[in-house]
Amino acid sequence: MTRTSIKTETVHLWLMLALTFSTGVADAVGYLGLDKVFTGNMTGNVVILGMALAGADGLPVLGPSIALAGFMAGAAIAGRALRGLPSSWSSVTTGILLVVGLVLAAAAVYLGMESNAGFELNHVALAGVLAATMGAQAAAARHLAVKDVTTVVVTSTITGLSADSWLGARVSQPWARRLFAVVLISLGASVGALLLNLHLAAGVGLSAVITIVVAITGHLLGRPVRAIERDAQAVRV
Repeated sequence: MTRTSIKTETVHLWLMLALTFSTGVADAVGYLGLDKVFTGNMTGNVVILGMALAGADGLPVLGPSIALAGFMAGAAIAGRALRGLPSSWSSVTTGILLVVGLVLAAAAVYLGMESNAGFELNHVALAGVLAATMGAQAAAARHLAVKDVTTVVVTSTITGLSADSWLGARVSQPWARRLFAVVLISLGASVGALLLNLHLAAGVGLSAVITIVVAITGHLLGRPVRAIERDAQAVRV
């Protein structure tokens, strides 16, 4: 299938759905393997933090706090990088996702070293790093503006799916993408949980591979034709 035969909007949708699956994997690793910390779902961290501060037993304070700060930092950095650019896939989008993928890969290698796998403070720091990558990913997805697919949360997606349904407002809706987003983040969480049986690094490594593939595919197939032509002219010059 050629570049011109695929609509860029369709490419963007499927790539963001792939990242949604990847987020499910990363969140499972964070919550089950890094002391009850979500790396992508900041709503979950805020709720856990609130309950922990109220004195609920067995809930961490440091991990969710670090993850929340990391997520915000990653989103801010990506937002600054994308400032002033049109809402389409650009070389900056590719760069952000490549960095995210490479950082995830480095984290997987680090976790793969058994001597580093058992230290709680290391896990908290890694949760912050993983959350920063998810924040950057979420900011890139937000800039791309694929309807109903943020890659990190599905609460608003579920709301739309139900509110616009036959039982609700009975209006036309993109139900397939909404349903896919919900199913994929859940499926990713299941896969991430299963991969923990192999090693803590396995899920992070899978997220890294998915993100890097998404970045390269988006660069090749997801950019507007005018951007590709402009890059080609720059190379010729």
